[in-house]
Amino acid sequence: MSGMFDTLKNAFKIPDLRKKLIFTLLMLVVYRLGVKVPVPGIDSAAFTALIDRLGQLGSFMDIISGGAFKQVSIFAMGITPYVNSSIIMQLLTVAIPSLERMQKEGEEGRKKIQQYVRYLTIGLAVLQAGAYWYATRLASASTLPMWLNAILIIVSFTAGTAFIMWIGEQINASGIGNGISMIIFAGIVARGPSSVKVLYSYFQQWTQTSNILVSVGGTIVVIAAFVLIITLVVFVQLAERRIPIQYAKKVVGRKMYGGQSTYLPIKVNQAGVIPVIFAISLVSLPSTIVSLFGGTGKVAVWFTNFSSNPLYYVTYALLILGFTFFYSMIQFNPIEVANNLQKNGGFIPGIRPGRPTSEFIQKTSRRLNWFDGMFLILIVLFPTLMSVITGFAGIWFGGTAILILVGVAIDLVNQLESQMVMRHYKGFLD
Repeated sequence: MSGMFDTLKNAFKIPDLRKKLIFTLLMLVVYRLGVKVPVPGIDSAAFTALIDRLGQLGSFMDIISGGAFKQVSIFAMGITPYVNSSIIMQLLTVAIPSLERMQKEGEEGRKKIQQYVRYLTIGLAVLQAGAYWYATRLASASTLPMWLNAILIIVSFTAGTAFIMWIGEQINASGIGNGISMIIFAGIVARGPSSVKVLYSYFQQWTQTSNILVSVGGTIVVIAAFVLIITLVVFVQLAERRIPIQYAKKVVGRKMYGGQSTYLPIKVNQAGVIPVIFAISLVSLPSTIVSLFGGTGKVAVWFTNFSSNPLYYVTYALLILGFTFFYSMIQFNPIEVANNLQKNGGFIPGIRPGRPTSEFIQKTSRRLNWFDGMFLILIVLFPTLMSVITGFAGIWFGGTAILILVGVAIDLVNQLESQMVMRHYKGFLD
């Protein structure tokens, strides 16, 4: 933790980095101010009731939006449509050869794909905003005609998402860190004071019902669990399996090249938080459809109350595990890695080049996926299990939020350190 603050302090001493950091902070301030702007023409009580019916997904979306979801702000949808469109485009890039070729074209190809992501983001935002209007249309007290009120609400929600997307791209261009990740990070951090307030209210409740020792002990246990989970997440985020690589010696002219030893790093947490997002979206899809469009049948009621069923958590865990393997398979290609090693004269000691090497790398990666999947299940479901066991739902932190916070913080520090290394040439010349 002290290393992170030292990095930030040293970064502020460099004029160029200081400007980028200040610009990023100003953009995040603009985002937080926009959270307070309400959507006109929508019934806030009906929208809040809709969030409650969405259950886990509603809570997750409120976390991602930095509290804007429950405030019925123009930023209520947050950056969720952009994240979903990015994931969809990433999957399509693997499935459609033309998109895969476009991605390999370099900067121009990536710009085209990014443009497709923007279009898809607006399309998803319109669909999502339309669903929100439809679910709350009967409770609206607006004096406008229904069709005009629908246009007003849908355009307001969509414009908010488009503006957030613009802020993220401005941070990418002129600031520091990944813009979209920084926006999500700022939204989660902004909810910190409310979490402390909830913990303090439980502290007072314990003091009244028991004694001061019980309240102090309970508070210490919650804080210790929070610190322990953060430590575990940081450890796994930074952990990697290093496969030793040896390069063959070769003579070019009168000089000998190669012969050095290095390693191939494979991250333990290859998929990041994406499997969790996939899993919660899929497991909550039936209840979300019922909540948005209504339903009174036995099946509809069962799906509405599905989040309180033990089968929900079993399904949730299995989906996280499955998506961990699926997303890792898309992101990491052992055959391509083995081919690159062979072209450059590298090999794994004791493993033949070519197919045996790719099979060894794939086997190693799959073993890491099992650990990664179990780790994500533990982090995501631990707060929920503690809430069920203790009966105190408000004081336990969200595992998904911690995964995002730690991942963004590590990425930010790494970017700052790389920027500072680029600006200190003396170390390379000595």
